[in-house]
Amino acid sequence: MALSCSRLCSRLSLTRLSGLTTNRTTNGVYFQDLSCRSRLPLCRHYTSSKVRRGIGRYVSSRLQWVNAKYEGFLKRRFPRFFLLYHTFVEGFRMLFQDAKDVRRIKMKMMFGEVKFPDLHYREMEKLRQFRRDLIKAVPLVVIAIPPFANYLVFLLMYFFPRQLLIPHFWTPQQQLEFRRLYHLHRAQYHRPLLKELENTSHRVKNHHLQGLLKNLCAKVQSGENPKVSEVLAVRGLFSGAPLAVDTLSNNQMRHISSLLFLTPRLPGFLIGRRLKRHGLELLQLDRALSRLGPHQLSDSELRQACYVRGINADSLGTNQSRQWLSHWLQVSSALKESEVSLLLHCIALLSANYPSAPSRH
Repeated sequence: MALSCSRLCSRLSLTRLSGLTTNRTTNGVYFQDLSCRSRLPLCRHYTSSKVRRGIGRYVSSRLQWVNAKYEGFLKRRFPRFFLLYHTFVEGFRMLFQDAKDVRRIKMKMMFGEVKFPDLHYREMEKLRQFRRDLIKAVPLVVIAIPPFANYLVFLLMYFFPRQLLIPHFWTPQQQLEFRRLYHLHRAQYHRPLLKELENTSHRVKNHHLQGLLKNLCAKVQSGENPKVSEVLAVRGLFSGAPLAVDTLSNNQMRHISSLLFLTPRLPGFLIGRRLKRHGLELLQLDRALSRLGPHQLSDSELRQACYVRGINADSLGTNQSRQWLSHWLQVSSALKESEVSLLLHCIALLSANYPSAPSRH
């Protein structure tokens, strides 16, 4: 009996001890789980995207500091090289921004939000200029494809910036100089085009319109600027033979191509297609500019608009440039798409004797 009682007591003692142990273990697990849970928000806080952004901002600020130190060193020790370096950095930045803008505009057109003729003037001009810049940059990219050819590209870019680089990578002085040179080259084709236009006037059957066209050509060739009404008086002749774009002589088309900075060294039928496409694009650009209003343009935009249409406004005042551009838009706004040939001829008719045109003795 005593033995049985002692066994029962021992079992109770073991049960109590195991219960205490179980409670301690359970309490231990509970407190450990509670402590882990209390630390989870803290862990999440320190591994969140905010921390990563903070590290990114720190690294970015340090890189900007190093870059600023490097630019300061170049500016002090190598000022000429710094000017080239700064121009290239800013050029790539502007080119990258232009690419983003063009992509955004293309997406708008792709999803049917807007059609090309309804684009804002600045968007339309951005597309036009970016396409021309891209075409000019393609040969340089092709040259740079072979291994180690980039060193040759840098040399070519340094010695031939006007021929190889787009305006993004020109210094302010180079922009003025290169625009002047390009305009001088373009102005050489004013007189040949006017002479061809005068010769073509003999093939016009309407004697009244023939006389108006001859008088217009004679007035411009004598050094006077024509009135808007005098130009519009002959617009009906430019919608059919012999003055419509697809009926012009090869010499006329090549002279107009040079005025638009297009290569004239192509077969006649290809030049005619390009001229018609560029003429319609210019007409749509003029309509968008008329909707915006020339007075809304900044000084740089005003100079660029005048330059595209035939004059170099770098040596002109703002009022002179706006006045000439308003005359151009008066002519352009009155033309139909079938009369786009007259718009192309206006690059010579309205620009040949303007103050920016080179003097002829």
